[in-house]
Amino acid sequence: MRILDSKFMRGFIKMADDGYHQGWHERNGGNLSYRLREAEVEDIRPRLNAAGDWMPIGTSVPGLAGEFFLVTGSGKYFRNIIVDPEACLAIIELDESGENYRIRWGLVEGGRPTSELPTHLMNHEVKKRVTGGKHRVIYHAHTTNTIALTFVLPLSDEVFTRELWEMATECPVVFPEGVGVIGWMVPGGRDIAVATSRMMETYNAAIWAHHGMFCSGEDFDLTFGLMHTIEKSAEILIKVLSMSPVKTQTITPDNFRNLAEGFHISLPEKFLYEKQ
Repeated sequence: MRILDSKFMRGFIKMADDGYHQGWHERNGGNLSYRLREAEVEDIRPRLNAAGDWMPIGTSVPGLAGEFFLVTGSGKYFRNIIVDPEACLAIIELDESGENYRIRWGLVEGGRPTSELPTHLMNHEVKKRVTGGKHRVIYHAHTTNTIALTFVLPLSDEVFTRELWEMATECPVVFPEGVGVIGWMVPGGRDIAVATSRMMETYNAAIWAHHGMFCSGEDFDLTFGLMHTIEKSAEILIKVLSMSPVKTQTITPDNFRNLAEGFHISLPEKFLYEKQ
């Protein structure tokens, strides 16, 4: 099978293009990664490049030792992925220590994996552990309305979750665990990777103040859908705040409790506080 014809590759490219058309990927903004299944690796193994030199990841992820990932390239534009995926994407293999990687396909015009690779892999390791291996997609995008809210709302998990939940009834159903919020940090380094991986122990979405959003999911549809839902909720909230700083009516804590009962979900009580 040609690598570009594989189902996971087609899903990856579609998700990247969908994100670009949402306006979340100006220039070379954002990054995406997918942890391949063993069967997917075996299907494409004859098409992989000969093994090259190992390069340091910049962190240690022993829980991912020997695994393969499809990732966006550093400095590559999301708008070009659908046009020339072999130049914009890479399949990388991790060594048996989980400290080094090598490129096995892609980036044919040169380059390296996303500068956020340490963050992606550290969070893949966490989500593999806490979901029993179900989560395979990590997605970072510059979601316009969510970024805007980080300038006016307290950078608090409780406040962001509650305000986003109130904007649409489906929100607590789509992300019942809530969202995490991280204050501004330099992107691409170990510090933001550690901070985000701590968030991913509890949440599937983390908001990076003044920067964007970071989401994890089982597949491309669920991960994109999570980010899309949160960003749409943020858009509604901005429209509400633009009309009035005070809501005449909203979804109440008891409404949320009734919703949880009706949909058989668990909503943490820390988000159902009484507002002053």
